[in-house]
Amino acid sequence: MAEESTTPDLVELVRRSSEPANRRDWDAALAFWGPDPVWDMSPMGMGVHEGSVAIRKFFEDWVAVYEEFQLEAKDIVDLGNGVTLGVFQQDARLAGSNARVQIRYTSVGVWDDGLLIRATNYSHIDEARAAAERLANERG
Repeated sequence: MAEESTTPDLVELVRRSSEPANRRDWDAALAFWGPDPVWDMSPMGMGVHEGSVAIRKFFEDWVAVYEEFQLEAKDIVDLGNGVTLGVFQQDARLAGSNARVQIRYTSVGVWDDGLLIRATNYSHIDEARAAAERLANERG
């Protein structure tokens, strides 16, 4: 009998890891993260958030201003060596308003044993892709 792969499908993990945000289920969202996670928003001018408590607070604060919030993974690539590149689309409606906020960003994920240990988010896909490819090569 052929042996089943124990290597996690990182593309599927990235897709599944974004779904809890739509339910505002931060416990489920953080279950995909390792014990010392980093959410790096510095390329987008929003700082670096280290640890589960800080990341959770960022998520809660970010989504709190929206009455409706939807996050969708548009394109995900496994670049090898535990590095993923994902393009995400946020579509939200501000609380008490008809105004919608749409944001498209690219996230470079670093995974270890099926857990996300670092995500760095970029406004520009070319910048993210270059960083992700460099990181995948460094980790190889």
